[in-house]
Amino acid sequence: MERITPLVLLVSLVLMFASVVNQTRANICIDGLGTCENCDQRCKSKHGPSSQGDCSDYSIGVPLCRCHYQCGPPSLTPLNTCNGVAGLCSQKCPEKCCDINCALKYTSGSGFCNTLGNSNVCQCNYPC
Repeated sequence: MERITPLVLLVSLVLMFASVVNQTRANICIDGLGTCENCDQRCKSKHGPSSQGDCSDYSIGVPLCRCHYQCGPPSLTPLNTCNGVAGLCSQKCPEKCCDINCALKYTSGSGFCNTLGNSNVCQCNYPC
């Protein structure tokens, strides 16, 4: 009986540590926001003042903006985020217009202008 107690204590500590690590990992989400122009500002306007934007993603050869933010409870966080487009951004349809078009086109959608080559595309993110 004396040998079981330290083993039970060790297993309990490992389980507690693993659950804390998993909870911490589950609360940080990453949202791709396209090009790095005004990355941190766009991140904070979309996900709040505690969010942090960085340009460390070079997966397509140019720096891309990634927004790190505190996720909501698992029941409120969508399982999958899909991407779509809602036309082109222009002087007649800037960032706010793009965001509105995405909200109209996709349920719970949000949008941002993303320059790809010579085109300024309205890119949408929405839960799917």
